[in-house]
Amino acid sequence: MAHTRTKRRLAAILAADVVGYSQMMAEDEAGTLATWRHVRSDVFDPKVSEFGGWVFKTLGDGMLVEFSSAVDAVGCAMAFQSEMAERNEGLRLRLSVNVGDVVVEATDIFGDGVNVAARLEAEAEPGGIIVSDAVRDYLRGRIDVEFRDGGERNLKNIDRPVRVWHWSPGGTAAKPIPPPTLPDKPSIAVLPFDNLSGDQDLDFIVDGIVETITAALSRIRAFFVIARNSAFTYKGKPVNLRDVGRELGVAYALEGSVQRVGRRVRITVQLIETVGGAHVWADKYDGTLDDIFDLQDTITEQVAGALQPSIRAAEVERARRKRPQELGAYGYTMRAMRHVWMLERESADRGLELLTEALKVDPEYPLALALAGWCWAQRAVYNWTDDREASVAEALRLAEQAARTGGDDPLTLTVLGTVHTIAKNHETARLILERAVSIDPNSAWAWSRLGWVEAYAGRSESAEANFHRALRLSPLDPLNFNNHVGLGAANMTAGKYEVAVKYLERALRERPNAHWIRRALTANLCGAGDLDRAREMAKELLVRQPDFTIARYVNAMPFTAEICGRIAAQLRKLDLPE
Repeated sequence: MAHTRTKRRLAAILAADVVGYSQMMAEDEAGTLATWRHVRSDVFDPKVSEFGGWVFKTLGDGMLVEFSSAVDAVGCAMAFQSEMAERNEGLRLRLSVNVGDVVVEATDIFGDGVNVAARLEAEAEPGGIIVSDAVRDYLRGRIDVEFRDGGERNLKNIDRPVRVWHWSPGGTAAKPIPPPTLPDKPSIAVLPFDNLSGDQDLDFIVDGIVETITAALSRIRAFFVIARNSAFTYKGKPVNLRDVGRELGVAYALEGSVQRVGRRVRITVQLIETVGGAHVWADKYDGTLDDIFDLQDTITEQVAGALQPSIRAAEVERARRKRPQELGAYGYTMRAMRHVWMLERESADRGLELLTEALKVDPEYPLALALAGWCWAQRAVYNWTDDREASVAEALRLAEQAARTGGDDPLTLTVLGTVHTIAKNHETARLILERAVSIDPNSAWAWSRLGWVEAYAGRSESAEANFHRALRLSPLDPLNFNNHVGLGAANMTAGKYEVAVKYLERALRERPNAHWIRRALTANLCGAGDLDRAREMAKELLVRQPDFTIARYVNAMPFTAEICGRIAAQLRKLDLPE
């Protein structure tokens, strides 16, 4: 018997349902039906068509709609609910949006993506929209819209909790973020490579290949290279290279895949123009896991030559990082990466655990040493420890060891400069970070940390310029919430408290678990004269951080004495613990 392969795809699913439909029908069946038909023909169906959706199932008073893009699905939902709020038609709908895997059969769609959307709809507010965490993550950096955190929900027949986010017509309308302009030099994004082996242990090696190629290319001054964190927002998602070029502002994208059979690997790569889709160059490389670093160097050199033939092999050679002695250290470090950059306490602790394992295998691996130093530094600046001095001392020890063994590696220099910043050695930190960006002008994190040095020193204009440069180098970076915190700090030092509040509120919406943002937001709300909201935020701060005191916060912050004095005075107005 022949077997037909199940057709699957990733899709955005919008679920809609009329609030109180049964009761309305019982009270006025003819009027309710007429109103609903009118809403569908005049509002809902035109919006679905405008945003490229397809109604694949109707359920009397509800519908399921498929979109190829979460941005289009949410844009359609917001446009519909906003118009309904203006029309006041006498009925309201609940809408939900989810992104997930779906199964296509004839004219119907099934699967987990549909099930979650359908279950979420009942959790939406009348006249509002609810989206899953997967949708909100996909929207970041693509549209400018505010969602309220609804926490985790246990949905019927769904085997896992789903974190949800709410929007209502009174919130900010969905506005596409203007795409970045193309730089005046060859610009490229190295996209996540596909793991074709179905071996999860290989995922970290695959990610490491992309990390290494990105780092090497970014150090070539003739190129504009998008930071790894932005490129990795496309991992596991269907990619339209035209959209990649528009969203990241690059002319080229490097795609690839890795296959493994035993110890042997095959890496296939292709360099593509994002505008027309033309293939510039493609090749495949065979070797073993023991050869993985040589394969990475070969790929980097050939990509550089394809982008700009005048690039010499020596430039790629200079861009190499010191390799680990053992592949095990590399694997542990790659596993730690996503935890290190979350800037949340539990994640940083887990990252440090993995990096400790890496250093047991290879005690001199600079990347592991540097990232471990950053984890210790986070403990100090975010008040995750009662012994700030000990955490700073350990961070300095690890960062200095990384710099000694790693030489002029930009990431290790950035960590060292960051730790000196937290240790309140501003001038030393500035010199080290300026060295980092001179070596790697495409390092978004180095520019961000240089922005923080300037903000802490009260140099608001140069701080803002550095944060904006970091945002351009990594437009979709999950870490961009910290650049917005930095922009808030820069405006706070200049006494522009209302502007600072807007940046800090945006950062907190993007990363609500980064509770340390509430410290700055509380002080700036007070500085802006919004004492009622400042008191509300102060109460929430004490719930999230019961051991908070003004002294602990001010002692952790590397601002100048004058700025720290201002912050302390603002917090004292709210009767927070000394």
